[in-house]
Amino acid sequence: MADTKLTRTPSSSGSNTTWTFSCWLKRSALGGDTVPWATGYTSPQIDEAMINIGSDDQLRFNIAINDSTDVTVQSSRKLRDTSAWYHIVVACDTTQGTASNRIKFYINGEQETNFSNTDYPTQGQSTFFGDTNKTHQIGIQPRSSNYLQGYMSHVAFVDGQALAPTVFGETDSTSGIWKFKSPSGVTWGTNGFWLKFENSGALGTDSAGSNNFTVSGNGRQALDTPSNVYCVWNTAQKDAIPLLSRAATQMARGGGDGHCTVIGTLGVNSGKWYYECKLDTAGSAANANSIGIVRVDSDAMKTSGHNAGDDSSADYFYCGGGEFQGVGGSGSYGNSFTSGDIIGIAFDLDNNKLYFSKNGTWQNSGVPTSGSTGTGAKSITAGDFFVPACGGYDGTIWRANFGNGYFGTSAISSAGSNGNGSLFEYDVPSGYYALNTKNINTYG
Repeated sequence: MADTKLTRTPSSSGSNTTWTFSCWLKRSALGGDTVPWATGYTSPQIDEAMINIGSDDQLRFNIAINDSTDVTVQSSRKLRDTSAWYHIVVACDTTQGTASNRIKFYINGEQETNFSNTDYPTQGQSTFFGDTNKTHQIGIQPRSSNYLQGYMSHVAFVDGQALAPTVFGETDSTSGIWKFKSPSGVTWGTNGFWLKFENSGALGTDSAGSNNFTVSGNGRQALDTPSNVYCVWNTAQKDAIPLLSRAATQMARGGGDGHCTVIGTLGVNSGKWYYECKLDTAGSAANANSIGIVRVDSDAMKTSGHNAGDDSSADYFYCGGGEFQGVGGSGSYGNSFTSGDIIGIAFDLDNNKLYFSKNGTWQNSGVPTSGSTGTGAKSITAGDFFVPACGGYDGTIWRANFGNGYFGTSAISSAGSNGNGSLFEYDVPSGYYALNTKNINTYG
């Protein structure tokens, strides 16, 4: 939602004191302001309320009156896992006599009990949600351009009741993991809504009633959901934060900057896997425009300024000059590539073979379905865990498609075959799968 917001101004007043907000959120950037839900009014005075995750990566609820902070309830927990979906519930009832009962936070079904700030609302205080003269906003901070960086799913607001998280989620009886549950029997209230985002052409549709939102920006429906998490570039990696954008699928190295490598959030040590990456802009050094996989103990995992092939025992990169760099040394491999080219990466960890394609043509006469024969393949060290990786230098911009069907915010031109529910530009070799949690559970 990097440049997207959803807005609605209520036509009828609801409860300003009692409500529940629930959403599933996958962050793709750390250290910035992430605002799932807010409302604000700027004339004749600046009043606003919002639920946000601040630059300290902590969940908070704020109310500002006359542009002066009046309420701040802030949890101590750091929400820094960019590979996972968080279920966030904020239950508000300012009519409660006990201050700590007026705002309750729940993360993945558990109530937060440790706080770094506890300036609770006064008894009966208005929170502005439900006011007819204030615009409700999802995905942006009022009076700013601080857009939410990441993904949202099943955003719900119940007007008039402070509910438990078990209305929206439950613990899986087998895995013990907190998971989504479809809310039922809910009285949504005057301004309540439930946004499923299931209609790609009308993302603001309210599935609980008719409180639809207006969508502004370039937001896209994603296959990445709380029940099936896709790989993205890892913002928690050292020095990765300033490099990543577009829901952590784009890596951009600034002009004049040195070498860098970023890695994916999901790793595997068995199975057959495929992803694509488009070189949006080639950097000034051709072979520094690199794409491939790295072993999880590679230097790319723990150092800044890492270049393709630096860790010759753990790196496997196809580079823009047509070279392969990494395990086994560097040398000629395939055709050179540059801005606009799409590189496919197929890694067979059952037979320990690695293949690269350029715009749909497998390089080095590679045949990803050749199994143990490994026709045209590079050999991979057996038994290790590997993650996707890309590198750049002085202006490089890579846009990955891990199966959601987009390079950044640009949709693939036409889906290839064998996606097995995922969307790629080119045909996926038979028996290969996108890196997501369902596929890893089944085929990994």
